[in-house]
Amino acid sequence: MDTQTKTNTKIETEPLVARVTLHPFLAGMNRAQLALLTDCAMATHFKKGQTILREGEFANRFYLIESGKVALESGADFGEPVVIETIGPGDLLGWSWMFPPYIWQFTARAVESTTAIFFYGTILREYCEKDHSLGYELFKRMSVVMMKRLQAARKQMLFVHVRGASLESSRFC
Repeated sequence: MDTQTKTNTKIETEPLVARVTLHPFLAGMNRAQLALLTDCAMATHFKKGQTILREGEFANRFYLIESGKVALESGADFGEPVVIETIGPGDLLGWSWMFPPYIWQFTARAVESTTAIFFYGTILREYCEKDHSLGYELFKRMSVVMMKRLQAARKQMLFVHVRGASLESSRFC
């Protein structure tokens, strides 16, 4: 049995409440908030190559990655998709469920076998409306992720633009 399989097996046998409580993204949240999160959580697994989220579709969930890697891609409608970022254990996948119009901003694809904790965003939005401290805690954490992803997208756009410009100028030489 390889190391990845051993890690996945160990993660999958932990009780869900422990998995939620110990995930780095949720570090520092109080017990009541963690209980609400656990209430709308479910363990999940993705096979290598499996599409998890599709850009432009309705956003109603998010994931906390426990093991594996996931590529965030954009721009498939304009040709080859551009990989914005690759995320892994300890990362959040999917913040669009929290902000209208609730549409995925990226496509997410498992680069390798991935385990994650799935959260029902529509239920969690209701919890956040009832408990504003929960909403604020999630917002603070997700806004850091959003800024990181937007900066990664900007960097990739500049790279694609510069590469395209240099290819264009080399045609005329």
